[in-house]
Amino acid sequence: MSELIDDSRFKKQTLKHLIQSLHEGTAPEAVRAQLVRLMGQVPYAMVVEVEQELISEKVLSVGEIQKLCDLHSAALKGVLEKSAAPVPPAGHPVDVFFKENRALERVLLSLKEAAAALEPLADDAPGQEAAGRLRAHVAALAEVDKHYKRKEFLLFPFLEKRGITGPPTVMWGKHDEARGLLKTALEALAAESAPVAGTLKSVARLVLAPALDAVAEMIFKEENILLPMCLDALTEGEWLEVRDQSAEIGYCLITSVPEWRPAGAPAPATKKAAGQRLQFPTGSLSVEELSAMLDSLPFDLTFVDKDDRVGYFTGGKERVFARNEAVIGRKVQFCHPPSSVHRVTAILEDFKSGKADRAPFWINMKGRFVHIEYFAVRDREGRYLGTLEVTKDITELRKLEGEQRLMPPAKAP
Repeated sequence: MSELIDDSRFKKQTLKHLIQSLHEGTAPEAVRAQLVRLMGQVPYAMVVEVEQELISEKVLSVGEIQKLCDLHSAALKGVLEKSAAPVPPAGHPVDVFFKENRALERVLLSLKEAAAALEPLADDAPGQEAAGRLRAHVAALAEVDKHYKRKEFLLFPFLEKRGITGPPTVMWGKHDEARGLLKTALEALAAESAPVAGTLKSVARLVLAPALDAVAEMIFKEENILLPMCLDALTEGEWLEVRDQSAEIGYCLITSVPEWRPAGAPAPATKKAAGQRLQFPTGSLSVEELSAMLDSLPFDLTFVDKDDRVGYFTGGKERVFARNEAVIGRKVQFCHPPSSVHRVTAILEDFKSGKADRAPFWINMKGRFVHIEYFAVRDREGRYLGTLEVTKDITELRKLEGEQRLMPPAKAP
């Protein structure tokens, strides 16, 4: 047993050293050759363990690992050991991720073929039809957002509970890079009303190619490292939670998902509000009344407790931002893209110190005008209890003029 432990420790230290050497400028090919010589094969779970340790020990920051994440993948291709990885049954969340990846690969291939078909054309040749094909394929590829969100909101919370926080944060950052590249590609393809082949070639080389590489690299990282490790780590009960909440976020490029539920597992229970009444200084409400009242509000509420953990969110029909049950109990810092975490942290620090009590923002999102405001929640003695986030789509409100003192007449059915 001690020999196995020593061997594992040696491999981890070797992998740590070689990852650090990548960050110091060693070429991925040279690192891969050293991995083969010193380790033979690298266990998939060890990659995540080593990255987490490098971040926890402050040897490398999340940003540094994210910046060179693709070099890590290049160095590890062909040397990852996956023979012991479990094979998920049909309909299992990991099986669904795999099926979506195959669909994404088909779109990637179509895009590469469409881009290659541009090369023989003269630069001044009309490109309207080719641009339409490219736009359709890129729009399909942008469906990967649902795939990434299911990882961010359903898988990552379970990893965080096991102390694995750095690698998911790095991966979320890479998701955002891919999203940004795909958005830029769509905007570039829509910019010209009468595109020519030369313009489309430039878009394909400078914008589209990096976007395709980003999606393809993420498929490699998922299937060779993240998903096998999650199959080892998560319990069947946790996978059921992922499965039962996935449809709310949606699926990517697949239209049907086989039913999966382990033998003997009960069907999802329908939640019922408790019958007791809650007494407030100005009256009382039953749990059922309070829940229905909060869910009927024309805006979204999310409460984060004094320890920065999400404690509650409303479940109205038209949420501005996606929420699901997996977020409950999760550190709010892990619920935001890495690029905005520093702003969230600064707001919470100001609320806790008493420096501020509110922080308003407004953004344009997919043609809608969204107002977001954070409020410090304090008790009567001024002690900080948490933060309330209020989010509202005010697009229609901004158009109001004059007055409306009476209810408009009901429309005929």
